[in-house]
Amino acid sequence: MSQKLIDYYRAIEVASSQMLDAAKSDDWDGVVRLEGACAVLIERLRYASTTQELPKENRAEKSGIMLRILANDAQIRYLAEPWMAHFEKKFEGLQQMLH
Repeated sequence: MSQKLIDYYRAIEVASSQMLDAAKSDDWDGVVRLEGACAVLIERLRYASTTQELPKENRAEKSGIMLRILANDAQIRYLAEPWMAHFEKKFEGLQQMLH
């Protein structure tokens, strides 16, 4: 039996939540790995949505899932700001050495 569309949304939400947990633990390699898993799930969702339609009874759940994913993403970005600034500073130093 093929997977239902709502199952993909649920799986993406789980991966998004795991990404947030990894970010809170300062596990940026884990965040990147889970981001890759999310990308695969999103691609599978896109493909499945070409042959399936989300039933009306799942639309409210999908909206809630999407809001939680967006909230997770915002928190991850907030947590990543200091890490990104540190990375950019190191990268700038490397660029100066190369020129």
